[in-house]
Amino acid sequence: MSDSVRLTQYSHGAGCGCKISPKMLEEILSQAGKAAPHAQLLVGNDSKDDAAVYDLGNGQAVISTTDFFMPIVDDPYEFGQIASVNAISDIYAMGGTPLMAIAVLGWPLEKLPPSVAGKVLEGSRAACARAGIPLAGGHSIDAPEPIFGLAVTGQVATDQLKRNDAAVVDCELFLTKPLGVGLVTTAQKRGIAGEVDIQQAIEQMTTLNQIGSSLSELKGVTAMTDVTGFGLLGHLVELCEGSGVSAIIESSKVPRLENTDHYISLDCSPGGTDRNFESYGHKIGPSTDEQRALLCDPQTSGGLLVAVTSDELEAFHAVTSNLNLKSFGKLTELTEPLITVK
Repeated sequence: MSDSVRLTQYSHGAGCGCKISPKMLEEILSQAGKAAPHAQLLVGNDSKDDAAVYDLGNGQAVISTTDFFMPIVDDPYEFGQIASVNAISDIYAMGGTPLMAIAVLGWPLEKLPPSVAGKVLEGSRAACARAGIPLAGGHSIDAPEPIFGLAVTGQVATDQLKRNDAAVVDCELFLTKPLGVGLVTTAQKRGIAGEVDIQQAIEQMTTLNQIGSSLSELKGVTAMTDVTGFGLLGHLVELCEGSGVSAIIESSKVPRLENTDHYISLDCSPGGTDRNFESYGHKIGPSTDEQRALLCDPQTSGGLLVAVTSDELEAFHAVTSNLNLKSFGKLTELTEPLITVK
């Protein structure tokens, strides 16, 4: 059955598009209150960063994160890979190196056999192996919909830790993977996506953001975060608000998957796109429907959003030479609107 099953038929959401909207999440967290301060907790839930970071006191820190979601692809092996790469990305976004992972599995046992879940775990092990870490255990429950992800532990030198709230004015903005995954996968569900486009999207979602570990060594990389369910604009809003800066971006320079504009013209935006813009659209300057369809598109296992000072651009491009990255925007003094789209 694992060769013929279509996992996306068994869930109401898909990938990072399952995430609760930024507005709703803020409401939930406000009800929960703030945690008591802890001297060794370098990054906790008082900021909107990718992972928690705990200072060991010896120049090293532990990074801890978890991420899980419902299927964004039909193939269970690919789903396991994508969910795992997505979760491990949080470690790279902090400039860290992953150490091990623990699986989080929810499975509808009355609908799908255990053998299909086994394929999901097989894909996860393959992704973890590529990251050089063991899938060391996990926890599973009987659930109404298939859910999979990882809890990942990593490490980083405290003086190389990258946060999403330490950017400075005049930094150039870069994105290490193209946008458009939400558009392509929505088109796939409707049966109108080209096979080449689908495979390109899967390739992006299964590519590790290992470059983040190398970027940790550059002082000029002042802030870094991975782009997932809130879309590029949502994660850029968090970076700007946390850092006390604004941004000007040129939408035509934002990297995107091939034929993304075609799927925008066919109105293939997932529901999360509108939810995203409803949450933070008041912080964004005037933009077209087409720009919002790309910039608010929920990404699953998206790239790293990186802010780099002008004096470190040469070193940055040397480290990322195989990615051929180009700047799509710049950070400015704090102003209104928070983000200007050109």
